[in-house]
Amino acid sequence: MNKNAVYEELKKNPKNIHFNRLCSAAELFGFRFRGGKGSHRIYAREGIREALNFQNVGGWAKPYQVRQLLKIIDKYNLLKEEDDA
Repeated sequence: MNKNAVYEELKKNPKNIHFNRLCSAAELFGFRFRGGKGSHRIYAREGIREALNFQNVGGWAKPYQVRQLLKIIDKYNLLKEEDDA
């Protein structure tokens, strides 16, 4: 999966992102699932203070949570990192 393509997909329309797609995107950028309860999933990454808390609402991600991931990607220059593949 190409980080640039995923980033552009999230940025293009944050209101129309499936919950599972958002979780996959977080993992692509190095975040690891750390647990959660009910419809919530928490992701964290070593070296990043902020944790991501995503909520599944009928299979969709909340737009502000998509924007939150995008903000962290920009803040920590995660697009500049080499792809693991």
